[in-house]
Amino acid sequence: MAPQSHWEFLDDRGRLASAPRTPARTVTYIQAGAALFDHGLLPAGVFGSAHDGAGPDPAKSGDLPLTEVSYLGSGPGVDADAVLAARPDLVVAVAYGSDQIYGLEPDTAKYLEERVPVVVLDVGQGRSFDEVRERFDALAGSLGAAPDPSAAAALAAARARLGAAAAEAAGVRVLALSPAGQGSVHLARPGAWSDLRALSECGVGLAEPEPGAGINWSTTGWAAAARLEPDVVLVDVRANAFPVERLRGAAHWDELRDRARLLPWNPEIPPSASAHARYFGAVAEVLGA
Repeated sequence: MAPQSHWEFLDDRGRLASAPRTPARTVTYIQAGAALFDHGLLPAGVFGSAHDGAGPDPAKSGDLPLTEVSYLGSGPGVDADAVLAARPDLVVAVAYGSDQIYGLEPDTAKYLEERVPVVVLDVGQGRSFDEVRERFDALAGSLGAAPDPSAAAALAAARARLGAAAAEAAGVRVLALSPAGQGSVHLARPGAWSDLRALSECGVGLAEPEPGAGINWSTTGWAAAARLEPDVVLVDVRANAFPVERLRGAAHWDELRDRARLLPWNPEIPPSASAHARYFGAVAEVLGA
């Protein structure tokens, strides 16, 4: 597709990003970069959030060829001049229900927005799984990516397969969690996560932690997780989660592990048809389909 003479895109903050021609060199939040790569758009660089470390988190990276993409740091460690040194003509970031750019310090974000177009897409709980993906589809299309009917068909097939698996596994309870340590765990509140709501819409039964503090998570002990008696556990495998291999011997973790089928879970799934199809397919498989 030939570059347009003028490009613009209205982001989820209601701000219009524009450029004299279609951007071809992007720097993105890592989740956004993984989604755009699924559309055939390779970012020049990616950055992580304050939860990430000195290198890119493989769990968040999707199919990104990390040896071909510069990693520009995470959270407070992202230097605006280093981002600009990557010569982006567009920065793509995400937000969680506000105008605050996730993964960038406010001063860093302001500095960048004064010098390069920035698009921010909302991935917060106010958006559905499909809505988030469709917004990334629209951005990718504006950047020259062609629609991929095969990815759309694979997503539809995976969703149908999951619905059938959920119907066959009626009564099976799925619990999503993020290990915090040998003595504590973050239990996901299903309504706060678009990917978990999408499972529910397909008929998957989700275990709900007790009411209390925490909008997205209920932070509690492993005994509370075991009391929910899940049959399937989605385990956060992002770099900031406590490693599962270090939980062996922790009170109630072994009980949970022996009872349930475990499935690695990335709460920051790339918003693309191919990534969503893999997610639905993996849950369908663990349910027995």
